[in-house]
Formats: sequence, C-alpha cells, structure tokens
Amino acid sequence: MTYLGQTMPSLISRFRALPPDLRNFLLALATFGFAMSLFDAIFNNFLDARFQPSGFQRTLLEVPREIPGLSVVFVSAILAFLPSRRLAVLASVLSGLGLVLLGTLSSTFYWMMPWLFLYSMGQHLFMPISQAIGMELSKDGQSGKRLGQMSALRNATAIAGSALVFVGFQFFQMGFLTTLILAAASLLVAGWFFWRMTPDLPQPQKAHLRLHKEYRLYYLLAILFGTRKQLFLTFAPWVLVTIFEQPTSMIAKLLTIGGVVGIAIQPLVGKMIDAKGERFALSLEAILLAFVCAGYALSKGFFPPTVALVLVAVCFLLDQILMSFNIARSTYLKKIALEPSHITPTLTMAVSIDHIFSISIALLGGLLWRHLGYQSVFIAGIALSAGNWFAARRMRH
Repeated sequence: MTYLGQTMPSLISRFRALPPDLRNFLLALATFGFAMSLFDAIFNNFLDARFQPSGFQRTLLEVPREIPGLSVVFVSAILAFLPSRRLAVLASVLSGLGLVLLGTLSSTFYWMMPWLFLYSMGQHLFMPISQAIGMELSKDGQSGKRLGQMSALRNATAIAGSALVFVGFQFFQMGFLTTLILAAASLLVAGWFFWRMTPDLPQPQKAHLRLHKEYRLYYLLAILFGTRKQLFLTFAPWVLVTIFEQPTSMIAKLLTIGGVVGIAIQPLVGKMIDAKGERFALSLEAILLAFVCAGYALSKGFFPPTVALVLVAVCFLLDQILMSFNIARSTYLKKIALEPSHITPTLTMAVSIDHIFSISIALLGGLLWRHLGYQSVFIAGIALSAGNWFAARRMRH
C-alpha cells in the first residue's frame, strides 16, 4: 500500500508535466478504448440474445460493419478540409450516436444494421488518425515505443470496461442497453478531449485518393492484416460463443486478462520494433499466428472438452496480443514515406484496401464454416500466416 501511495502521486505529476496536446490525446485514447471494450465484450452475446442469428447471418453482418472501413478513404477525402484532430472529434461523435441508436432503435435484425454502420464509420475514421497523431507526437526513432505505449494505455482502460461488464453481468444484472449508453457517453468524452487539442493543418484532398508504387509492400501488408483481423474479430469469439457455449462474462473475462497481459507486453513490442525492426516483428507474428490457428482448429477434436476450452481460451488471449503487432506496419510506413504529408492519407488508404479483402474473407469464412465446419476457417488461417511471413521477409527496413 505504501508503494502504491508513493507511485500514484509520481505518475500524476509526470502526467501533468506532459505537453497539453499529448495529455489530451492520451485521455482521448483512454476513453475511446474504454467505450470500445464495453461494446466488444457484449456484442456477440447481444446478437445471440436479441436476434439468434445463424452462422451465415452473423457473417453477413460483417458487411455493414466493415463497409465503413472500405469507404473511409473516400469519406476522409470529402472531409479533408478538417484537421485530423477535428476529424477525430467527428469520429467519436458518430460512434457514440451509433451506439445510442443501436441500443434504442434495433427492433429487428435489419434495423440494427444502419446503427452498427454508423458506429463502425466513426471507429474506422478513428483508426488511422490515432496512429498518425501518435507517431506525430513521438520522438525520432521512437515511433514503435510511442505506439506500444498507446496500445498499453488502451488496454488499461479496456480492462476497466471488460471488468465492468464481467462484474455487472455476473453480479448486478447489468443490461445491454445500459452498457451501450455508457459506451456512447465515453465516446463523447473522447471527442471532447480531441477538441481540446491544437488543430493541425488539414491534408490536401488529392493526397487521400492516390496509390504510390513505392508503398506497394505496405499495401500488401495491409491486405494481409485485413484478412488476418477477421479471424480474431469475427470467428474467434463466435467459436467461444457457439461451439463452446460460453456466456458474456467469459468473453469479458478473457478480454480483461488479455488487456492485463497487454499492458506489460505491448510497450515491449514497441521497443522490439524500434530495436530489431519491423521485418523481425512481423515475421514473429506470422509464426505465432500459425500456432494460434492450429489451436482453434484442432483443440476440440483432439482433447477432452475442458482441456479444449482452456486451449482455445489461451489461443484467444495470444491472438488478442498479436493484434498489437500491427503497429509495425505503421512504423514501417513512416520509415518509407516519401514525405510526412503522405502518412495519414496512406494509413487511411490502407484501411480501405484491407477492408476490400476483409469483407471478402468474412463472407468466404462464413461459407467455409457453413459447409465444411468451423475448423476449415482456421486451417485457411494457417495458410494466411504463411503469406504474412513471406511478405514480412521482403521488408528491407
């Protein structure tokens, strides 16, 4: 207790000593991360409880959820007159409004889709902006460290959200609507912190709609990440909910544990990227992902039910941690960028490119699940891991 009593004032003093823009940015990240963790912890069980969708319907839902990612480069170009920090305000407000409508006006499965679209649009606008601002606020040669710290901060606040869902649903009969309204309020707070930041100069509109041949390997890495991402966001939790019949509290518990582990590991991932390079980091990610996919696919068939559940839960945790390796793709772009003004538009372009493939993979994965069983989705994931490894080995930075 004495140690904590001495540490907390020190942390608060260090936080207050940070430049105002960095303080507000970190607070915005924290509140945005808290909101996303609340939503992620309940979404699959919310769907199952209210609509009982089939496996194919659940996969089909990824289309309105991911189309914002596909179109974000065009939306960003339309909104290019806004500085990125003001665009982050708009992203926070859109996501918050989407969650309010999702909780109050989702009378049917199909009426729920437009509100999910609205939430997702704000979320996808936020993704490249947050990475670009984070690298902008980092010291030279320490972009990986800064992005790793950002991931750890999001995890710390995500733990609070996931833990709240676990305790609330397990002991206090917390409902889905209450959770969604709380998440929406947190998003509005994030928008307020972004509003307090000093506006930067808007990017030229034409910069958002250009592909550069010099970045073709980066675009390939983005495509591979988009397909890999679907394994964790869509199919991994759906295995836990439908194949292993786990409740909301179990998903929240795993997200909480993964967040705790991530607080320690993600800054180390950032430092590893700065020290050993993006090539090493992404090669390691590909190898570990292959083992994760094998665990998802084979555990139920080779082990007793209890052991299989434990193995799949471990795979889920490792999968969650491996998502943080995506910061290596962003720092790689910063190293190869022809000029600094290319970074934010190219990050945004990559989000749209990866979603072309992630939507296709979501649909293809749903068909594989339906006709060949859930194992086939993760066997395909092993092949995807091999593609990630070969692409990473082509990097020269």
